[in-house]
Amino acid sequence: MQRTRRFWVLGSAALIVAAGAAGTIVATIRGGDHSPERADTSMNRTVMNGTAAGMGGHDMGPVDTSGAIAASADARGGRPLKADRIAGEKIYRLTASEIRWTIARGVEVGALAYNAQVPGPLLRARVGDRLRVVVKNDMPEPTSVHWHGLVLPNGMDGAGGVTQKNIMPGEAFTYRFRVRQAGTFFYHSHTLGDRQVALGLSGALIVDGGPSEPVAADVPMMLGEWTIGTSGNVPAMEFADGLPNWFTINGKSWPETERIRLEVGQSVRIRFIGSGQFIHPMHIHGGSFRIVATDGNPVPTGAQLSKDTVLVGPGERYDVIWTARERGTWLIHCHILHHTTNDGREVDGGGGLTTAIDVA
Repeated sequence: MQRTRRFWVLGSAALIVAAGAAGTIVATIRGGDHSPERADTSMNRTVMNGTAAGMGGHDMGPVDTSGAIAASADARGGRPLKADRIAGEKIYRLTASEIRWTIARGVEVGALAYNAQVPGPLLRARVGDRLRVVVKNDMPEPTSVHWHGLVLPNGMDGAGGVTQKNIMPGEAFTYRFRVRQAGTFFYHSHTLGDRQVALGLSGALIVDGGPSEPVAADVPMMLGEWTIGTSGNVPAMEFADGLPNWFTINGKSWPETERIRLEVGQSVRIRFIGSGQFIHPMHIHGGSFRIVATDGNPVPTGAQLSKDTVLVGPGERYDVIWTARERGTWLIHCHILHHTTNDGREVDGGGGLTTAIDVA
């Protein structure tokens, strides 16, 4: 499908003019202004014929939200999904659709979502459970669902066009498998992945039944990126015209991210999930944490590292346990500090990939 997309990057550092047979891109680039007084914070670029010039044919078209539902501005992603139980199977139902999703005050994106939330609902299982997940495609493009990190029959792996036929618009597919591993996993589209995952098609899958220790809170954190201009948003990618300017934890940017509340002496298990396409060194203030699992695999006690920053790459999962030592507000944030801004601006002391632990 042919799409035309125009963005203008506002700023003062440089003017670049490039002409070719496909058209002309004109952009001015602003650098370094993080002040609240900045008059125009929008990132604007020119994208032609549905793909950015020189982008290797990647589909950079925006989500068509003309007929999409708008989730409530205060809606949260990653909400636990209740399962039905029939004939010994735990049954989940996911519907992929186009929606309008609010990531921050007054900032709405066109997203692809499971069950009208970004990220998709939290699925929970125990080792030995037999899962049946019915996926319906209400989008105008094909899709599939991959169960990232799980050992399962090849036909259930969800690699669209490889291990299964894509789920076409209006169709459904049923995934059935027994869960063999405990740990932190996630599910995501494996069709047009650079587009669909970047626009929201992923969710956490937590499997209980492995080694654990008591904690006061257990918090999955799915790390995401968004590329937003004055005319809307396109998939965030590692290309000049796809680089993100907004960042989210569980679908929200600071200060709309959910906070964690503890008392001194209590601990929290944070499950960092690299669900986007960029790396994020995640740092917690107020003392070190222990890395107790990586990619769903428990780390033996004698091998657990104590750190205050862990580099989370795309597709990786790190489970860390942090203990509250002092009262106060202790931040959790990416240490690529542009990722802790909202389109280059700090809001209430941060932005993007930032949240907080409030310790009483």
